[in-house]
Amino acid sequence: MRRQPWRMTFRYAAEGVMYALRTQINMRIHVVVTFLVIAAGLSLRISRLDWLFVSMAIAMVIVAELINTAVEAAIDLISPDIHPLAKAAKDTAAGAVLLAAVFAVIIGIFVFYRPLLTLISQIF
Repeated sequence: MRRQPWRMTFRYAAEGVMYALRTQINMRIHVVVTFLVIAAGLSLRISRLDWLFVSMAIAMVIVAELINTAVEAAIDLISPDIHPLAKAAKDTAAGAVLLAAVFAVIIGIFVFYRPLLTLISQIF
């Protein structure tokens, strides 16, 4: 296989992200939630350290979803028929996304709990 110019590697990576956005409803949900979390962080003026944790949580979920999409596509190519090992691979990849999302929610609770409590106490 011939080595590709670095511009092409970025293009292929972008095509992979776009494929996931086009074909995976969960990826679109993650992106919408990402924008909502960013808006909340900006509105509540969370600290730089909190932004670090939020950014890492967002990246973890998006990366897990991209890997899950790649695993599903590869399994569908290799094993179009239902097979217990294909199911195990797909379920395991989906489980990784679930754990990443749960962990991201826990980070969100830690980051946004106090600022939201302060905002609510100011309103009422």
